[in-house]
This record gives sequence, structure tokens and C-alpha cells, in this order.
Amino acid sequence: MRAALRRRQQHVPTQPPCVASQPAAQKNNTDQVCPTESNRESSSQLRVCPRLFSVLKYLLLMLVIPPFLNYASLQREGTLLQPQEGELVDIGLGQKLYLNCQGKGHPLVIFDAPTGMSSDVWLWIQKDVSQLTQACIYDRAGLGFSKRIFQNETTGLNTLWRGSTTGRMVDDLHRLVKEAKLNSPFIFVGSELGALNARFYAHIHNWEVSDLVLIDPIPEEAFMEDVWVQYWYKELLSYHQTQQFSAAIGLNRMLLIAGLVQPPVMGENISEDFIRRQKYLLSNPAHLSAVVDEHFFINESISQVRDILKFKPLSSTTTVTVITGDHYDEQLSDSLNKVVTQFQQQFIAQGYPSAKWIKMKGTDRRMIYRNPKDVAKQLKKLISKRKVKQESQ
Repeated sequence: MRAALRRRQQHVPTQPPCVASQPAAQKNNTDQVCPTESNRESSSQLRVCPRLFSVLKYLLLMLVIPPFLNYASLQREGTLLQPQEGELVDIGLGQKLYLNCQGKGHPLVIFDAPTGMSSDVWLWIQKDVSQLTQACIYDRAGLGFSKRIFQNETTGLNTLWRGSTTGRMVDDLHRLVKEAKLNSPFIFVGSELGALNARFYAHIHNWEVSDLVLIDPIPEEAFMEDVWVQYWYKELLSYHQTQQFSAAIGLNRMLLIAGLVQPPVMGENISEDFIRRQKYLLSNPAHLSAVVDEHFFINESISQVRDILKFKPLSSTTTVTVITGDHYDEQLSDSLNKVVTQFQQQFIAQGYPSAKWIKMKGTDRRMIYRNPKDVAKQLKKLISKRKVKQESQ
């Protein structure tokens, strides 16, 4: 009997470790010991989730921390990096423009920078010219250390012209000249967009400008050519818009620190303060916003100048000097350089036929900071002639 019982026990099938048909009372125990397929998936997901959360956490830190650090740095640098020689002049309507005047004497020389550039590009020429007479540089609204206001209600000529257009810039400068008590008539030197502003100012306030100097002026007719319009709006404007966005998220500062991006003005005899100010402006989305707007509204600025020229001719007592280089711009294609050269010649011949045209050897459109001594030499000749005229009167 005992042997038979043993044989029966040996042939009794053993129950598998996990049986789906187990009673409900036993299921809780088996769930803990033997997870099902779905339980295995959820357990693997639980192992993945911490990794995902960790990645998201670092990604969030990268998106949030750089903008805050950039903003904090800009607040500190805005005061520390402002040149000690200049001042912020209140021109009314709650707006302040940065002005830097060096030297003494007459005639006064006022400089207006190229499109989207701060007054720093004139520093070398200003230093040279200030040895002979008083030389003033300034930042247009929103650029450099000048402040830009956003108000719906404005007064005077501000109601006629949109911000970041030549009409508004000239009105701002006119109020700056008045509030800073700058002597007129003065010599107005403008480059590119600054030359457009200088022309507008000389026509509408002709009694204040004795001499008009246009350095590499923008030829309006170039914006009638598709190749130039494509370059200006598709390439140049898009580039500055990307820079503005990159500055807003703090990326520009990180790239500058890493040495992956360089300031636009480089070369010999550039001070550390100048380089630090360039880096500050490249990291400042407010400055880059004004840069974008000046490029975007260029056609409106050109239209304003054309309108003024129709109704307000230039005074016969105002001399005009045009300074251009004899080299193509290496950053532009040959086709773009040809368009600029062709229409500059047309602009001078038709717009200012009596102008003195100086073609400087070995220079291009960046001559004001690449060849400042050569430009200052031409300006000092003009200043000396004006001094002689003033003394003889």
C-alpha cells in the first residue's frame, strides 16, 4: 500500500508557478510574486521615467537659466560699460539719447553711424578730428546706450514718422542739438543710413548745416533691383532677426564666451573697452531690435527722403562732399558690388552734380573703422577750409 501511494504521488502533476485560473483569493499573492506581461511593461517604464525626467530637467535649465543670467549681466553692464566721456541727454517725451562731444572750436562736426551700428565706429575719427575742432558722436534711439520709448501719444513731427525711420531719427537729432545747445551751422558727416539721415537733416534744417559729407551713401535706386532687395531683406535682415532671437534666449552671450562668435569690428588698435561694449550690444536684444527695425524700414526711410527733396531743396550755401572707396566689399558678391557702384554714380550725378567726389584708394565701405586716419585726413581738410571762411566773414 505504501509503495502504491508513493507511485501515485510521483505521478501527480505539479501546479505551474503562475496559473491564470487561480481563485480570486489567491490572485493578489501571485501578482506580487509573478508579474504579468503588462506589469513587466509598466515596470520598465518606471525605470525609463527617471531618465526622461532628468533629461527634461537639464533641458529646462538650459532654456531658463541663460536668459536670466544674460538679463542680469545686461543690467550690470549697461552702467559699467557706458563710456565716461559721454552723457545721456533728455530730449523730451521721456527719451534720452547718448551724446559724446570731444574737443573745442568751430565748426562743430556731428557724426551719424551706418545702419544698425552704434557711435563707437566713429571713435578713432572723432579722436583725430577733435584735435582741430569739436566733434560729436551720438547713438540713435534704441542703439548703443540711447533709450527708445514706446508711446502711443507723441507730439510735433513725431506724429508724422514711424520710429526707426529717417524722419523720426532726424527729429530726434534736432531735439538733441537743441537740448545739448550744440553750435550751428555744423558739418554733418553720415555713413550709409547715417548719410540718408544727414541729407534729410540738411534739406529740412538747411540753416543748421554748413557742409554735408556723405560716406558710402545708400543709393536709393539700388532698392529697385531684385538682386539687392533679395540680399537686404532675405539675407541681411534675416541674419539680424536671428541674432535678436539668439540674444533674447541668452545664446549670443554663451557663444561669445566660448569664442564661437566674434564682434563685428575687429582689427588693430581696438581697445578692450570697445570689444566689451560690442559683446554687450551683441547680447542685448533691445539694441538688436533697433538694428532689425532700421533694416526693415529702410524703404520707408528712402521714401521720406524722396518726399523732402521734392519740396525742400538743399541750400545753395551748403557744400556736399561724397567719399567712397575704390575696392569692392569682400562680404558682397560681384553682382551686388556692381549694383551699388552703378547706382552710387547715378545718385551723385543726378542728386548732387556739384558735389566733390573723393574716391579713397585701398578702402571699401568699412573705411570709417578700417581706415579712420585716411577718412579723418579728408575731413580735416574740409574743416580747415570752413574755418578760413568763418574767420573771413
